[in-house]
Amino acid sequence: MPYLDVKGKEIEVDDDGFLVNEQDWDEDVAQAVLKNADGPELDKETLEILKFMRSYYKKFSAFPILNAVCKRLDQPRECVQDKFLDPILAWKAAGLPKPGSVYSESYDDAHRVYKLITAQ
Repeated sequence: MPYLDVKGKEIEVDDDGFLVNEQDWDEDVAQAVLKNADGPELDKETLEILKFMRSYYKKFSAFPILNAVCKRLDQPRECVQDKFLDPILAWKAAGLPKPGSVYSESYDDAHRVYKLITAQ
């Protein structure tokens, strides 16, 4: 299995970059995941998103609806997509397990569009 180097500590990830041990997650690990994936910097808003996603997953054993994350955090409607571009990267950076198949909801003018997102 591959590893991320986080301040001299090796953190095990799977072949797709998801943490093998959820307990390994902290802010430094999130930053390493984002850096490894050429993702955004870990700023206050990004960290707030990741922490909310983690707490939601722990409470409900489900991935949160992306627009609900933004609404709950009083951030712009598309905050997850704006920060991460890809929700899979947000889940990786939050230390959440690899999703199987997940549907993302978005709006195209007045129509609701569902897009299948799969971890690759």
